[in-house]
This record gives sequence, C-alpha cells and structure tokens, in this order.
Amino acid sequence: MATNVMLQQAAGTLQLLSSCGIHFRVGNNSVRFPPKDLRAKRGSNCFGEKEFSVIQASALFPSNEESLKKSNEAALILIRHGESLWNEKNLFTGCVDVPLTHKGAGEAIEAGKRISNIPVDVIFTSVLIRAQMTAMLAMTQHRHKKVPIFIHDENEQARLWSQIHSEDAIKQSIPVITAWKLNERMYGELQGLNKQETAYRFGKEKVHDWRRSYDIPPPNGESLEMCARRAVAYFKDEIEPQLLSGKNVMIAAHGNSLRSIIMYLDKLTTQEVISLELSTGIPMLYIFKEGKFTRRGSPIAPTEAGVYAYTTRLAQYRQKLDEMLH
Repeated sequence: MATNVMLQQAAGTLQLLSSCGIHFRVGNNSVRFPPKDLRAKRGSNCFGEKEFSVIQASALFPSNEESLKKSNEAALILIRHGESLWNEKNLFTGCVDVPLTHKGAGEAIEAGKRISNIPVDVIFTSVLIRAQMTAMLAMTQHRHKKVPIFIHDENEQARLWSQIHSEDAIKQSIPVITAWKLNERMYGELQGLNKQETAYRFGKEKVHDWRRSYDIPPPNGESLEMCARRAVAYFKDEIEPQLLSGKNVMIAAHGNSLRSIIMYLDKLTTQEVISLELSTGIPMLYIFKEGKFTRRGSPIAPTEAGVYAYTTRLAQYRQKLDEMLH
C-alpha cells in the first residue's frame, strides 16, 4: 500500500494489566478465579523491573457466552496519547513518565467524543501516565457511561483490596490492563534532551537516523524494530485473543508502539512504517472480522453517520445507545 494512501484519512493526515488467582466478593457470594483462568506474561521493562504480570480481562469480567457465539466481528480503537509536557518542550520522552498538558487533556476528551458511540469492552494502555490519562479522559465522554477500572495484581494485598462487592458494579465496569510492552520506544541517552539541541550536538543526519530509521537505535536505546518486536508480540499474545472472543478493544499508547502495531495490522513495509506519522489524540478505528483487520479511519465526531455505517453491528450498537439514553 502506498505511503501517501496510508497517511491520508477522513480526519486529514495522520499525525495520529498470581499464583493464587483473583478473589471477588459479590454480596454474600464469594467468587475465586483460579490461576488457570489467568494468562500471565513476564519480562523486563524499561524501568529495570525484573517481572511484570498481565492478567487477561476475561478472568475478571467473563463474557456472555451466547453473545460471543453470535459475534463474528469486533472493533479495535487505537489512540496515541494527547500532548505531554515534554512534547510541549520538544524533549525526547521515551519511557520517562510525564503527564499531559492542558492541551493534551483536551485532545483526549475530543478523542473520547469521537468514539463515544463505538463499543469498548476492555482497555489496554502502557504503564505510562500520559497514555493512561488519555484513556481515562476519553472514556468520560463515552455514552454508555461504563467505569474504567485498573487491574492491580502486584501482590495478594493489592488483589484483596481491589475487590468489587457489587455484581451491578462489575457489569458496569471496563477492565483496564496496563502493559510495559506498549510503552513508548526507549530513547536511551537521548531521553530528556531537547530534539533541536541534539541535532546540533550530534549532527542532523545521525539524529535523523536514530529517530526515523527502522533498525538503528539511539545510544543505549531501542530502534523501532526492537520496539515493534515487543509491542507486536504483546498484541498477538494478549490483545488479539480478546478480539477473537468478540470483545471490543481500545488501546491507548504511544507513537512508536502504535506505529509498530499498525505495521502488523496493515502489513506495512519497513519503509512505509518509518514514514507513518500519528497525531496526538486522534483515534483510529479498525474492524476485526474473520481473522482480518480493516482500517476504517478516524471518526470525525459522534454525530458522523459514515463510520457507524461500516458495519451493521456498530450501527445497531449506536441505535441501542440512543434508545437507552432517551
């Protein structure tokens, strides 16, 4: 697919989380999800932590089996975080954990308005606050009004203290799973440096290679190829099974981790992916059906008819929301 076609969308050019299981108490009923229901992945992250566990959302919020049998498609929403404080200062951020600016918060809210009629059953974010803020702010705008709840599995106390005691509350919740493999590309010795000053210091061509090549990493950092290896592996192992089960997924992450995932979804070449620019706070919609991903662009606004006409399922979901809220 030609690069210029890849970059043009309806919205314009894209500059677009136990060994002993989980224990819930609902009323007088005690429910324990045993370890066999959980799928944990472990690895080293860019903060030097030796282990990090990820729990499948299905362990916490089981799906309606009949609904899954009938479902043959799912929506996938990708959102790059809104503008961060270091974006504003033109600094290499990478895995440094900085929050959104006021503008970035507005971008996240606007993204939420754009996807307010698209179903979301589970949310994946990186472990970085700018991606998490973006996901949470976006969901404040969703018309279904479900509450996103972060899944904490650090230890037994965290699991016990995060119990939900209401079946209704569980039904009205969306699990939020955090994963370091969705983090931004780690920029090594460039993190915290001003991008313009770095070009003067090391030379424009070298910095351009570090930033825009596929397989050349910055000093002690990750190349896009290295970032793609972890992000795409996580997508295949943890996110794609959710889509296969009929769940609608939103991913709030970063420019390079999302570029990596888009490379996989759209089967881009290494040359096409390095030319792909993703704007902060612009949602991208994919439809997953019969094992294939089809990109449907970016919803312009919640009133836009076109994006919901792509599938009968999305149109029916929007109609259900209209009936429920009126």
